[in-house]
Amino acid sequence: MIFTVEFYETADGRAPVREFLEELKQSDPGEHAAVLRGLAKLRDRQCHREPLSKALGAGLFELRHVGRLNTRVLWFFMKGRRIIAVHGIRNKGQAIPSRDLDTARERMQDWQERFRK
Repeated sequence: MIFTVEFYETADGRAPVREFLEELKQSDPGEHAAVLRGLAKLRDRQCHREPLSKALGAGLFELRHVGRLNTRVLWFFMKGRRIIAVHGIRNKGQAIPSRDLDTARERMQDWQERFRK
């Protein structure tokens, strides 16, 4: 089963994950390439579990890449085999800061309200 991966866009057209990936490309091209490979793998249903991906609860998941810094892209499913990437972060710890989880949940809710299909 093949899924499509899309990037969340704000009401004014910004794409925060795309911006995160552009910054990552400038600061760490190798990590950028690894995250892009991970996003491409999410198209395959078999990759929707650990170690590549992990459920965070309430419909939110993370794509994980462990390196010098842990890089994560938070995402959720939509109808029609769609994956919507809503937030990207890098941190040294294993835990995702609550402010980042809150941001991802707010964006997920915003997207669902604007694009229920």
